[in-house]
Amino acid sequence: MGKMNETSASAMEIDDEKLQVSDQINPKFSINVLQLLKFAQMQHGLRHGDYTRYRRYCTARLRRLYKSLKFTHGRTKYIRRAITESTVTEVRFLHLVLYTTERAWSHAMEKRQLPDGPNARQRIYLIGRLRKAVKWAILFAQLCAIKGDSRTSLEAEAYANYMKGTLLFEQDQNWDTALNHFRNARAVYEELGKYGDLDNQVLCRERVEELEPSIRYCLHKVGESKIQTSELLDISKIEGPGLDLFRAKLEAVMAEARSQQAAAMTEFCWLGHRFPISNAKTWVSIVKAQELEKDRGSAADSLPAEKKLGIFDKIFAAYHEARSCIRKDLDSAGNAETMKDNLNGLDKAVSSIVVQRTIERNQLLVSIAKSKFKKHRDDKAEKSTKPEELVRLYDLLIQNTTDLSDLVSSGRDRKPEEVAFPEEYELKGLAFRAERCFYLAKSYSLAGKRAEAYALYCHARTLADNVLQKLQSVADPDMVLIQEMKLLESNCRSNSCIEHAAAIMEEKMAPEKLSKGISTISLNGAEKKVEKFLLDKLDLYESAVGNPSMKEVPRIEAFPPPFQPAPRNPIVLDIAFNLIEFPSLENRMKKDKKGFISRLWR
Repeated sequence: MGKMNETSASAMEIDDEKLQVSDQINPKFSINVLQLLKFAQMQHGLRHGDYTRYRRYCTARLRRLYKSLKFTHGRTKYIRRAITESTVTEVRFLHLVLYTTERAWSHAMEKRQLPDGPNARQRIYLIGRLRKAVKWAILFAQLCAIKGDSRTSLEAEAYANYMKGTLLFEQDQNWDTALNHFRNARAVYEELGKYGDLDNQVLCRERVEELEPSIRYCLHKVGESKIQTSELLDISKIEGPGLDLFRAKLEAVMAEARSQQAAAMTEFCWLGHRFPISNAKTWVSIVKAQELEKDRGSAADSLPAEKKLGIFDKIFAAYHEARSCIRKDLDSAGNAETMKDNLNGLDKAVSSIVVQRTIERNQLLVSIAKSKFKKHRDDKAEKSTKPEELVRLYDLLIQNTTDLSDLVSSGRDRKPEEVAFPEEYELKGLAFRAERCFYLAKSYSLAGKRAEAYALYCHARTLADNVLQKLQSVADPDMVLIQEMKLLESNCRSNSCIEHAAAIMEEKMAPEKLSKGISTISLNGAEKKVEKFLLDKLDLYESAVGNPSMKEVPRIEAFPPPFQPAPRNPIVLDIAFNLIEFPSLENRMKKDKKGFISRLWR
């Protein structure tokens, strides 16, 4: 029995030695696939969605790898050299397969990002590139399973699953299979995110978040999820290079849905009028603008100001596209009077809506400027809004309300809604005039013109009172506008009192200033008043910066500094040089030797 134990123990030792020898002969390579790819993508174009730049980087990287490994495919004639298990003798061979996959994938995504989308021929090429990416990703996973360690093999398998799911996602088929591939990749990245350093955990979590929208969309297509289209739109707002294909697919689906919705609708209603629309492009543009308006209204409080302005730009682009389609139809209408009347009415309706949204956008800009104007007193480090900027914005609002009233008032056979609409905006225009007058008074006050500021405050208060009186006679008054006018009226009252008091104080102090000025006058000429700098009056508590609203130069230190006398080395004058008699050197000078003939001609 003891001999048998000794024999088994010796056999186990021999097996361990064989395993160690085999590991030394066939070492296991380690690649942090996700970290390597993320770093390359962020550094070479995908931070800004530039797939062309990333594809060129992959091509250059492959060229360098082929040359350094001496694995080129012949000099003159192309000779294909396959990468097999026996070929992979170092980790750079695995990099070859990985970057070939990335090059094919980035080429496909580059075609997906074309301005008008890929046509039928380009789509066939795009799917061919994705198939090639899947082929190389499968090869990469197989080689890593043999030549790589366990973590590298897992990451390569997740990467191959992601590529397979991406191909099926683009092909719009086999949603169950695509869902399984995406789920397998997510499960691997979730497990890998529990281990390793902090950077690797963050990258794995980001990859899981990028996979989640594609999984939810696959569930939506399979029918296992009751997710709404609005929720899909919220998912599409997540940033990341892995979501570009999802966004493109969702945009195509939304465009198709808009086309179907536009086909079901036949009339456009505006202020009691019904305008028939026969052009599908016009309907699609109007439906797109209406969807953007709904999104803006539903998330009005949660969105920041910059994103709201971006939504306004998209709304304007959609409505301008609709107007261009309407005007093309007008040009091709010919002599059909009924069609021309309908198209002219539709053009008027769309133009009025554009002006309405312009007014709302300018009101948003006014609210942003007002918030910065109020912060001016608290935070002087932040750039504040000047009253002149608000005056300019209110000028634009007044012009917009005038244009809208004139546009809606034009035409015949006006409906009751069409009559009440300009009256509402005329009232808003009067409120904008009161606000403009208030901030114009602010600018005069900062300039030190008390009388003009006082008169403007009183006029703004009168305008606000007129708006409040007219709002009381309206059947359904705007409560927000009433609150704004009441606040403006109280501000005008308080500011007019302040300006009145400041003017009286300045008038009382005027003789004192005059006498002080006369006492400083010199009969020898006007002496320039020299103000002390900050370093010269450290014992006094006075500001050296001045009033930020006035154009005063801060007096902290003189710059450039004045010239000051500086000692230098003395100048030495050698006055004895001219009185010295130096010895003659003629006997040392070289004499010219001349011949007999030259002496005769002397």
